[in-house]
Amino acid sequence: MRAKQQGRAVTGPASLTFLGGAGTVTGSKYLVELRGSRLLVDCGLFQGFKQLRLRNWDPFPVEPRSIDAVVLTHAHLDHTGYLPLLVRNGFRGPIYCTPPTLDLSALILPDSGHLQEKDADFANRHGFSKHKPALPLYTQADAERSLRQFRTLDFGREHEILPSVTIRYRLAGHILGAASVELVHDGVRTVFSGDIGRFDSPTMPDPETLPLADHLLVESTYGNRRHDPKSPEDALAEVITRTSARGGTVLIPSFAVGRAQALLFHLQRLKAARRIPDLPVFLDSPMAQDASDILCRYPGLTRLSEGECRAACGVARYVRDVEESKSLDVTPMPKVIISASGMATGGRVLHHLKVFAPDRRNTILFSGFQAGGTRGAAMVAGAEAVKIHGSYIPVRAEIANLPMLSAHADADELLRWLKGFERPPKATWVVHGEPEASDTLRHRIEEELGWPCRVAEHGGRAVLS
Repeated sequence: MRAKQQGRAVTGPASLTFLGGAGTVTGSKYLVELRGSRLLVDCGLFQGFKQLRLRNWDPFPVEPRSIDAVVLTHAHLDHTGYLPLLVRNGFRGPIYCTPPTLDLSALILPDSGHLQEKDADFANRHGFSKHKPALPLYTQADAERSLRQFRTLDFGREHEILPSVTIRYRLAGHILGAASVELVHDGVRTVFSGDIGRFDSPTMPDPETLPLADHLLVESTYGNRRHDPKSPEDALAEVITRTSARGGTVLIPSFAVGRAQALLFHLQRLKAARRIPDLPVFLDSPMAQDASDILCRYPGLTRLSEGECRAACGVARYVRDVEESKSLDVTPMPKVIISASGMATGGRVLHHLKVFAPDRRNTILFSGFQAGGTRGAAMVAGAEAVKIHGSYIPVRAEIANLPMLSAHADADELLRWLKGFERPPKATWVVHGEPEASDTLRHRIEEELGWPCRVAEHGGRAVLS
């Protein structure tokens, strides 16, 4: 096996090492070492706080060539965004995912490389980087090369991906193509929750409950919170109506995949019911536009018919040209702009923020979880200024957040999903959450379910017996 030939030999009992997504909501990477082989579940970028982002530049903890395969839960960058670097540094195995995850990754990964190249170029031209020269973590070409190693697997079927190692994908909700993973080796069943979606979502299916697991990794993004029960359409209508009344623009930083499409769905319903002023809606994210088209190709994996999906996506004017994007910033009329990224970490939304954040008439409307260390988290917490492209931009606009639009299950929904298991796992690890959220969920699992449970630590290792 490759793990013996290129890198240290994998011996002893099967084990699991937490290389990311532990103590933080970003950088998900879980290394499974079996007799003679290595398997990586998810391969995400660290985002947010600088000390986390710097981990992206560290040498990978094991030789990339020694990894036999990667299994992805879904397409978001915090689960896939390190793949181009892993491939560039020598990983040559297959990357398994569901068919929609491949389609979405083909948008997200090259875009990530392209943005990193643009940001490095911008920093070099304007001289605000501490590095001379500033370099991208990886390039668009690196990302496109990594896509050649993707292999798709259908939901619900057992697939042998290595000798005597099988996986089965289960619907996780969350976004199109998102999955929980059942990994079986030597009779041992390890379940990776991935990101669990909402129950009773108007657009996505309920997360599928699983019957059995010997070992379980469960996410905890909202492990210490319950989502606001208020209707997202009521909340959206209130924000848009009051902003329009003062002659302002509503700027919505949005994740291009999943969140942007949910926003379009709700905006279309509000417009059809005449519950908001008839403002123009602009979707200023080419990737979000392409993701919307992909969503409509998979009606069997959403709650929407193709017609409903097309109607939702048709509510907005698509802005692809950079010059047209710039023109939105000088047009005085009230409007709604949806632009990536969702935590204001990069992309076109930064240029809009520089224009709209200083004006009290406007609203910057976030639509879900904001990871610590991001501009989104800072603004939601009340920051009076945020640093963009080397300069501090005053924040005088109204800042609002609609956490009920999150695609992550809240604490009660996570417990609902966990109660689907027929018997307690031998061991449960809480992952993918800020420390307080993870520990709160751990406590609830121990107290309400009576399961043995631990919060995963970065770099920690567990035996899978």
